[in-house]
Amino acid sequence: MSEMALRAAVIGLGSMGYGMAQSLRRAGLGVAGCDVNPDAVARFAAEGGRGAAGPAEAAAGAAIVVSVVVNAAQTEAVLFGDGGIAAAMPEGSVFVSCATMDPAVVRRLAARLEETGRHYLDAPISGGAQRAAEGQLTILASGSAAAFAAARPALDAMAATLYELGDAAGQGAAFKMINQLLAGVHIAAASEAMAFAARQGLDLKRVYEVITASAGNSWMFQNRMPHVLDGDYAPRSATDIFVKDLGIIQDMARAQTFPVPVAAAALQMFLMTSAAGMGRDDDASVARLYAQVTGTALPGGGRG
Repeated sequence: MSEMALRAAVIGLGSMGYGMAQSLRRAGLGVAGCDVNPDAVARFAAEGGRGAAGPAEAAAGAAIVVSVVVNAAQTEAVLFGDGGIAAAMPEGSVFVSCATMDPAVVRRLAARLEETGRHYLDAPISGGAQRAAEGQLTILASGSAAAFAAARPALDAMAATLYELGDAAGQGAAFKMINQLLAGVHIAAASEAMAFAARQGLDLKRVYEVITASAGNSWMFQNRMPHVLDGDYAPRSATDIFVKDLGIIQDMARAQTFPVPVAAAALQMFLMTSAAGMGRDDDASVARLYAQVTGTALPGGGRG
């Protein structure tokens, strides 16, 4: 492996990106990291990474740039905005884009970057912060053979499961949106069921025990409802993420004249939860919204 191939950059050292950067370091890559939060950069540098003042500095000389930002607008700014990295990346290097986006936007960004002689790998992620830190993510990737080859050292370091979903950017994003449709609907349904159980005066711990052993269980019920049981809504995944993702699904469906009424109903619940001041709280806060509008008590002593 050449000296350049050993160098990587991570743009975005949030709960996911930080763990991904550490996974790359454990695999032997030299990693530069940057984030809008200087404390995250300082922590990364203190733990053995290289802190960078901005995306272009992080990407300079890196064979692999992993972008773990929130949305399409941030991704475009990282690539082509003021101080963008497209010109700083070496020719032949690869941009690994992990944000959840509309596939049409992914295709546009990929085409623009690839015109410059750099590769674009569409690589949305699933698994949460703990699995990111363990190098155990699921990555839903699509792109050219050259993009996959260039990104392989990072993919091997970050993923327990890698799905190679096509030879063009946008396919990974489309698969991720199907996952997000189901995930958002399942969180909204789980929250509705748990709040409804509370309204019946049921022991919520017993409800959790029974449902997780029954046909009504889902991964999201099992993963998110302990937050409700504990009255702990510190954000593992924020409500506003599903406002964004289910909104993208609505846009995609409208463009294709395809009805998605269940996803639309879930979006309204996340929107109401966000409007009630819980947009940055854990997405299980949808249960608190139900409690708030019905006067139902949940653990933690509150009604939303």
